[in-house]
Amino acid sequence: MSDLDPRLRERFTAYRNDVVTKVAGPGPGPDQARHLLRRRRRMTAVAVAAAAVVLVVAPVVANAALRGDQNRPMPAESVQPTAPSTSTPPTPPPTGSPTPTPSANAPAAPDGRISRAQLLATRVDLPSWQPGEMEGGCTTSKVRLQTDTKTVYVPELTDDEFEHGDVDGDGAVETIAIVACRYGEASAKQVVTFDRARDGRIVTVGRVVRTGDGFEDIRSVEITAAGSVEVRVADIVPCCGTPEYLRREQVRTYRWNGQRFSQTDGPTTFGGDPRLTDLRMTMTHKLVDVPGADTRRELTTVFTVTNAGPVDAAQVAFHSIEGGERTGGDWSRCDRDPASQANQPSCLLPGVPVGESRRYTFVQLVPGRPGPDAITRRFLVVHCDAQDRWWPDLKRTDNEVRSPLPL
Repeated sequence: MSDLDPRLRERFTAYRNDVVTKVAGPGPGPDQARHLLRRRRRMTAVAVAAAAVVLVVAPVVANAALRGDQNRPMPAESVQPTAPSTSTPPTPPPTGSPTPTPSANAPAAPDGRISRAQLLATRVDLPSWQPGEMEGGCTTSKVRLQTDTKTVYVPELTDDEFEHGDVDGDGAVETIAIVACRYGEASAKQVVTFDRARDGRIVTVGRVVRTGDGFEDIRSVEITAAGSVEVRVADIVPCCGTPEYLRREQVRTYRWNGQRFSQTDGPTTFGGDPRLTDLRMTMTHKLVDVPGADTRRELTTVFTVTNAGPVDAAQVAFHSIEGGERTGGDWSRCDRDPASQANQPSCLLPGVPVGESRRYTFVQLVPGRPGPDAITRRFLVVHCDAQDRWWPDLKRTDNEVRSPLPL
């Protein structure tokens, strides 16, 4: 140690002698040996600490002696602390937006682009169908999708094109397909999102939407550049003799919110069909005998049709009113060449504007005695447009009357 501090050296020497003296104590018994061992450990730790203090302090004292009082250390300059940043916090994503893109340090999400052949080659879990469809047999667990099947209650992959896009915001694409389950002439449908797990397995993300949730048919699906899913839906399924022109369509937009898809844009209901009106019909009749040997009688029926609105009926069609030989009245005014329809009317005539009534008269010869195949008919009036297309009525029950006798 330097001679610059003899007092410090004397203190260190005295401390060392004291430690050596205490270590060389009386002969050890068991208790004394344990006491001595603990004491030696404490003394060694103190000696090491003291030596470290001496090594640090000695140069400081020595340098101070060299400098004298001329260059005493100045206190550190006081610096005003900088206020923390008050930058605006990030705006939370809007409701229904996809989950944020993972950071660059996170592992990349697997590619969820799946082909039609790949989806058909594996078993998948499907989201639930409507309760009645589930009860009928539309399955959801470990389903092997079929194609072009006519069997009821068998999930199938429709012929619609697959859509690929990042709908959950993970930076990788997913696959969207339309899955159906036939329950008769028509099929239940749902739009399903599929992805891949990290081990390559095809997994189901969830259902975008299904029929029965305010509509009856799914026409098409498309993924937008922003990751939303646009679904074209229809209010009816044109089947079983129902013409396609009755179908109404809407585009509804859905988005993944981190747990499920929810609607973010587009109409939520179809509401009443503005093309329909309410026709009401009443009837009077007269039946008279025909003079001569002929056993037939003359039946005159008068139909009064009222249009309660809200749409003008360009034409009206009468169904099931024939039953004998046409002899007079408005039979001569019937459209002789109406457009082909599934159910041809007995007579198609000019219609009734909103809020007005029209009378239509039909005269025909009917058998004096009903034959064995005669039935009591129901005479029906239907709204038709200028293109001879028939339309459902807003209140069907007041559109028909019973024939006065079996025909």
